[in-house]
Parts: sequence; C-alpha cells; structure tokens
Amino acid sequence: MPAATPQASPHLRPPASPAPLLDPKNDFVFKKLFANAPELLAALINDVRSDEAPVQVVQVLNPHITPAELTGKFIVLDLLARDDAGSHFNIEMQVRRFNTYSPRSTYYLANTLTGQLKGGQDYDQLKPAIGIHLLDFDLFEEPAQQQQAVWCFEMRDRWQPAVRLGRELQLNIIEMRKADRLGGVQPGLAAWLTFFEHWQEETTMTQIAYAPVQQALERLKDFSADEETRIQAFVRERALRDEISERRSERAKGKIEGKIEGEVEGRQKEAVNILQRLLRRRFGDLPEASLARLQAASLEQLEQWTDAVLDAPSLSVVFASH
Repeated sequence: MPAATPQASPHLRPPASPAPLLDPKNDFVFKKLFANAPELLAALINDVRSDEAPVQVVQVLNPHITPAELTGKFIVLDLLARDDAGSHFNIEMQVRRFNTYSPRSTYYLANTLTGQLKGGQDYDQLKPAIGIHLLDFDLFEEPAQQQQAVWCFEMRDRWQPAVRLGRELQLNIIEMRKADRLGGVQPGLAAWLTFFEHWQEETTMTQIAYAPVQQALERLKDFSADEETRIQAFVRERALRDEISERRSERAKGKIEGKIEGEVEGRQKEAVNILQRLLRRRFGDLPEASLARLQAASLEQLEQWTDAVLDAPSLSVVFASH
C-alpha cells in the first residue's frame, strides 16, 4: 500500500514576502530615515562635503512631521540640523522641478542664517548656514554643464573666484541622476547615490559595503514593513501627484488664456492700423496726442471712432464720439 502523502498543517503558513521597499526619495521617507538618526545624517553631510572638515550632528531641529505637512502641496519636507560647532544645515530631497527653484532656495537658506539671531544679539553670534539639496532631476542643462553634477555655491568675487567673502552661506547641490550617470564622485557619495537611485535593485544594493548606506537600507526595510509608515508615505506621494496635476492644469489654463489674449491684441492692433489710415485720408497727418489715444483705446472705442470717421467734420469730433 503506497505511503500516505504528508499533509501540511492548517496552522502553518508560508513565510510572508517582505514588503516592497518605500522610495527613499519620497521626502517624507527621506526625512523619516534621517530625523532620528543623527549619525546617518552626519555621514551624508560629510560625504556631500568631503572637502570640508567632518562634522558631528548634535541635534536635528525639526524631527517631527505634522499631518498638515504630510498632505501639504507646494512644500518640501526638509531637515534642519545643527552640528557641534553651531553651523546650521538645511537638507532637502527634491524630486520635482519648479520654475522658482533659485529664489526659493536662496530665501530659505537666508532664513536659516537670519533666523539664528534673537533680539539684541550681535552679528558675531551668526554661524554658517549650509544648504544640501539632493535633486532627482537635472537642474543645469546647458551643454557646458553636462559634465558636472556636484555644485557648491558661495559668496565669492566674480573676477577672483578664489576670494570668498565669508563662510556664512553655502549651498551644495547634487544632481543625482546626472552624478549617477557620470560617476567619478568620492566613494561615500557614490554609495548614497546608488541607494537613492537604485534602491529597488537588490543585487546592486547587496554590493554596497559602505556601512552608513547599509544602515540606511536596514532602516528603510523596517519602515517599509510598518503599515502606518506605508500609509503615510502613500498620503505624501498622493499630495505630490496632486501638486503636479495642479501645476499642469495651471499651465494649460495659462496657455488658453494667453491664446485668447493674443487674439484680442491682434484684433486691436489691426483696428488701430485701419483707423489710422482712415483718419489720415480725411484729416492728414495725426498729432502725437491723437496717436497716443489710438494706442490706449479699447477695441470697442476704436470701433466707435471708425464708425464716426466717415461723417465727422473734424478730428476732434471723431474723438468726441462715444
């Protein structure tokens, strides 16, 4: 008699598959990765600024994320930190490009500097304000800019760039996709770029030996397995998608309104030209004041003057008509 086939116990279940990893470029996930891990944040800062003296992050100044920030559009969830020397850091992950990037970045970096002083404090109390922006898009696209992806902007003289006014302001920009394509960055930063750009590629990630990135990857796995964090990441991603949709809608609306405005301007210009010819045929050369009135008139007023020009005995009578 053949042996009975073993039956699986109804109480046994196959091990659950690990949850798909959240995107570390989602600014909510990015902030959560580093807000309560100052040693990881210090490693990231030092790898971005590898030509500067290494820092120890003493305190993350804004570790919490409010519900309003999570669902808010047109904002970037940033990290504010202070090192052991008192320097202030503003670290941002940005995945979407917007036209006001330059003024916005300058404004927030300046706030990071000026916000240090309280009433009555002297300027010598100010510590450097340092921005680090990780961009998941190419910001500089001119042909001469295609071979550089790591940028550092400071207060330097135009004619003698080696002369720096001071250390109060510095903005570091990493175009991550471009940097990943070009290579050539220092090993620590290269490992971070692989993490942010190739986090879904398990084989690639297992080849990274850099301890801070491996620690960040383990934290990402833990967050990805947490249902509440996954929901929060989804809410944030939805807010960002809604923002993109609104921007596209605004651009489309602006194009339609611009087309209509252009058509009206074209009709008005044509009406001015026709009326000028009629007036010159009736009354000769027009004085400058009359030409100015034509240019400033509405389309409706131009049409009224055109109707009056055939019977009016003088130029003044034409312009007196309503």
